Amino acid sequence: MRVNGDLKDLATTVEETDAVEPVAIDSPDGLSILRHSAAHVLAQAVQRLHPQANLGIGPPITDGFYYDFGVAQPFTPDDLKAIDKEMQRIVREGQRFVRRVVTEDEARAELAAEPFKLELIGLAGGPGSGADVAEGASAEIGAGELTVYDNVRRDGEVVWRDLCRGPHLPNTRMIGNGWALQRVAGAYWRGSEKNPQLQRIYGTAWPTKDELRAHQHRIEEAAKRDHRKLGKELDLFSFPDEIGSGLSVWHPKGGIIRQEMEQHALKRHREGGYTYVYTPHITKRDLFVESNHLVTYKEGMFPPIHLDEERDEHGAVTKQGIDYYLKPMNCPMHILIYRERARSYRDLPMRLYENGTVYRYELSGALHGLTRVRGFTQDDSHLFVTPEQLEDEAGRVLDFVLSMLRDFGLTEFELELSMRDDEKEKWIGDEEHWEAATDALRRVAQASGLKLTEVAGEAAFYGPKIDLKTKDALGRTWQLSTVQLDFNLPERFELEYTGPDGEKHRPVMIHRALFGSAERFFAILLEHYAGAFPVWLSPVQVVGIPVAEEYADYLDDVIAQLRALGVRAEVDHSDDRMQKKIRTHTTQKTPLLLIAGEQDRAAGAVSFRFRDGSQENGVPVDVAVRRIAEAIASHALVNSAADFA
Repeated sequence: MRVNGDLKDLATTVEETDAVEPVAIDSPDGLSILRHSAAHVLAQAVQRLHPQANLGIGPPITDGFYYDFGVAQPFTPDDLKAIDKEMQRIVREGQRFVRRVVTEDEARAELAAEPFKLELIGLAGGPGSGADVAEGASAEIGAGELTVYDNVRRDGEVVWRDLCRGPHLPNTRMIGNGWALQRVAGAYWRGSEKNPQLQRIYGTAWPTKDELRAHQHRIEEAAKRDHRKLGKELDLFSFPDEIGSGLSVWHPKGGIIRQEMEQHALKRHREGGYTYVYTPHITKRDLFVESNHLVTYKEGMFPPIHLDEERDEHGAVTKQGIDYYLKPMNCPMHILIYRERARSYRDLPMRLYENGTVYRYELSGALHGLTRVRGFTQDDSHLFVTPEQLEDEAGRVLDFVLSMLRDFGLTEFELELSMRDDEKEKWIGDEEHWEAATDALRRVAQASGLKLTEVAGEAAFYGPKIDLKTKDALGRTWQLSTVQLDFNLPERFELEYTGPDGEKHRPVMIHRALFGSAERFFAILLEHYAGAFPVWLSPVQVVGIPVAEEYADYLDDVIAQLRALGVRAEVDHSDDRMQKKIRTHTTQKTPLLLIAGEQDRAAGAVSFRFRDGSQENGVPVDVAVRRIAEAIASHALVNSAADFA
């Protein structure tokens, strides 16, 4: 239950004046409590089977939970099976979770054999307490006081205990049978490679067995749709070792899709009043000092490249060199374009747009296909507006972003308003500007009618932002576009415009990335469509397949008509039999196959075959050409005859 807004165990004593709300097990709070309770059962089962195992942390996470253990030997698949059976026994025992508040000395005495817990006890309540201690550590010590949970059998015997903030389910039996262990991984204690590596066991838990099975089905489907797997199967992109980690190359088919994405975005931006610009990949150090990136973002930047140093014949330096950096952001360069000459209020809003490649030094362990890379291209826009234009322009930007994403077939959205951190060193500027910018973005987000969540501490160092999240075909949430307001960089760069009063005024910047990055957005679309893109994005849109070689010339003429209209079409002239050709191009996710035999040629027609195996026969060639062109122009997703009707 929630008592005066705080989550509490059902055993908590409440007063008549308390505001009490029930928490259902299938609510977000309820699922976290269920999963946290399952994590404790996991830890108890491990220590029953491996008494020497040391406890790390065990928080709930999205769709599941994990627990970290210090053990002499890594867990094996057989260990996981035994742990699963032991967890089932503990669940059936119906042990109660009983909360106790303890002093630091009491906690140390009770957990004297647990070095990782002792370390957390030492950190509790200090400047590094809670979520900053380690990923998931707030599940242990983030409640403002030290608490221990005892697992108590029905006869009153305490059989296990753990340092934990809670709350938990009343007893283990309520965990039910909607849970499963998933895998084992290595994890450094408190996320630092300087610390011991622990064994992390992942699991998932749901209110019912049916919900567990549905989740497992989603996991299986996600594995089939993994963009890294599809990228290889469909010959779209790769990461050659010779180039380096997190740096991709795009193959011809992937390049076609990316080009279609970029060309469509360019067209829409021109219609929206944006001007396309280009900027270099590297710049002198001083620019990132002025922008403050080298203070607030240095860890995410590649090391400097030292250039322009000169030496005489004896090796003595005659001219000092300069440090250059690969750019992690495009914004400082767009600011320089604005600052190149005097601006008037009549020039504003000024909307600059670039497909700018940036470089960020991601840790190798964080790299993940195209979704987390070291070099990527942002469809980056920076708008310079007057304070009076700010809210209206931010609203236009959000509407534009939503419209563009719908062009790519995404339809479910929600917003997250990221506000400044409480720690002053994590942001620049004054509170008045931050509050004005945050209030403006809040009004823009609320006007959209979309679900809005406010999150403290997630803003950029120069201003608040709206992050747009979307759901894919599997119901997974992805963070895509961002709209950020910035009073601070115009101040740092002393940007000005002349107002109608003839005086100098400071513009406001809006930072906006629509796709986020071309690479990540492409990966999301690839998984969303499972490689079966809408016709307009498909690298090969139409393939002609003759029933026999004698009908190939007829199909060549049909395909020539399509190619004249800009359709990416070809005839399969290979020696394979027709059935194998169909299988090959269906496997490659080609949306439209045109088949022609004697009847089709005699009637001046073709037969369509679609991705799902359905067909439409005897379609006159002129009608077929028109319908294909219409499907491309309308961005249609064509997987079956019904989609093409």
